[in-house]
Amino acid sequence: MSTRANNTTIAGWIIFLSAFFLFNITLFIGKYEITATSLRSSGLNDEQLEILTTELGTIPVQNLSKYEIVRRVSPALTVMNDKLKQDGRTNLVIYNMPEMVFQIAKGGLTGFYAKNRALFFILVFLPGILGALMIYMPKLKHEKPGIKNNGIYFNPLTARKWLGYSLSAYLVLFYVFLYFLPVHITEMIAITDPVSESILGSPAGKWFMYGLLYTIFILVMGIRFIIRYRHNRYQILRTISVIFFQTVIAFSIPQILTILQKPYMDFKNIWPLDYSFFFSYRINEYLSAGTLGYFMLFWGIALIIIAVPLFTWLYGKRWYCSWVCGCGGLAETAGDPFRQLSDKSLKAWKFERIAIYSVLVFASVMTLLTIVSMFLPDNNIFGAPVNVLHGIYGFLVGSVLAGVIGTGFYPVMGNRVWCRFFCPLAGYLGIIQRFKSRFRITTNGGQCISCGNCSTYCEMGIDVRSYAQNGQNIVRASCVGCGICAAVCPRGVLKLENGPVKGRIKENPVLTGNLNNIS
Repeated sequence: MSTRANNTTIAGWIIFLSAFFLFNITLFIGKYEITATSLRSSGLNDEQLEILTTELGTIPVQNLSKYEIVRRVSPALTVMNDKLKQDGRTNLVIYNMPEMVFQIAKGGLTGFYAKNRALFFILVFLPGILGALMIYMPKLKHEKPGIKNNGIYFNPLTARKWLGYSLSAYLVLFYVFLYFLPVHITEMIAITDPVSESILGSPAGKWFMYGLLYTIFILVMGIRFIIRYRHNRYQILRTISVIFFQTVIAFSIPQILTILQKPYMDFKNIWPLDYSFFFSYRINEYLSAGTLGYFMLFWGIALIIIAVPLFTWLYGKRWYCSWVCGCGGLAETAGDPFRQLSDKSLKAWKFERIAIYSVLVFASVMTLLTIVSMFLPDNNIFGAPVNVLHGIYGFLVGSVLAGVIGTGFYPVMGNRVWCRFFCPLAGYLGIIQRFKSRFRITTNGGQCISCGNCSTYCEMGIDVRSYAQNGQNIVRASCVGCGICAAVCPRGVLKLENGPVKGRIKENPVLTGNLNNIS
């Protein structure tokens, strides 16, 4: 790049990192109070408020830190729950204590930061987006299109070095706080209040903040991805697709449904990825919402039993995992710098198959028991409420595997950790793709020069070069059809194709049990 373009990139990094620093420093400038108003804003009813207020003692209390809020409110909520249980009023017990502490804290956020949330939003998000775009825009003019390997295994961010591990630790902490201790990121959530209030007329919850961040990351990093792969029409189109599905289908339409007081639904989310689809409260919401609710129920079931088999047979799992899915969208855009970190070993392949199908079985059994429980007294399974099972699955799969590990480990294990090892929908799609699909990646082994680009950049940990050298089509269940292997091949050895099912798997295929075929 020219000196001018390089200066623009450096300036972009400075602006972006300044916005990132301000976003995080807000965590230490919030002030809180406990008042009757802040307690009522949490959604507690009069009976709960009466007990809680008594336990808290004298209110209002002002000029508190969020740690003091936790120290005061958590014990009072515990005593309140104990008294409600003793009185037999278990329907008033608060089971999600961390969420309630967060709601009380957010309702009591006050001081300079609370009064200037719109200013902080502008100072964080606009420079952050501008800086990120300035980092990559010069490449449009000064670099030829195509992937660049320069320094990828020397960069401290993309080569499992100190910066990558630091980013991973930051992401893990963010997800732990988001899922389990949201009170500790109250200021981060409050910074998106101006957007939530302008759209929904109410302050932002943690999932609104996360959805907004998620969408912005896919949009901005999607632009970066398009710049990097602008020589490849397939990559441009699928990136535009995931940006559209995240921005419109996953984020905007659910907000419209909320405004209209209709059931929440991400119309692209499919069971078992949407593991709560068959929960009784969701079914009741659909049935009570009239025509639209019945359509939502029909839509969700049709996706499971019609769309998934049909489209996977026609196009492989790429139609969803690389063109529609929000998890895949984040992995392909924000996670793209880390795709070369996926483990290509035979050991990782074996673990992958055990892990992903174990989660699929877990999701299937949980869903079956959920449906059965609807016809049993008190929705109990084996003498325990079915929501206990829901909580276990939500904690292990929905939170730890999908969020904490699935995204937090991008800089350590590559960008498709969740999709490769744990996503139950990917497992469902993969079974169909492996045995009954027209999709395959064909290889022309005679042209292969063994450069290894294809294997290096396969985010699903497939040793693509071994298939090419053995003249084998790639029909692995894990392949998401991202097409990067074909995009980085300098000889045009690889092609994503659809064709007859017969003959797509060659004789003597590359398998985990056929080690002689692994180069």
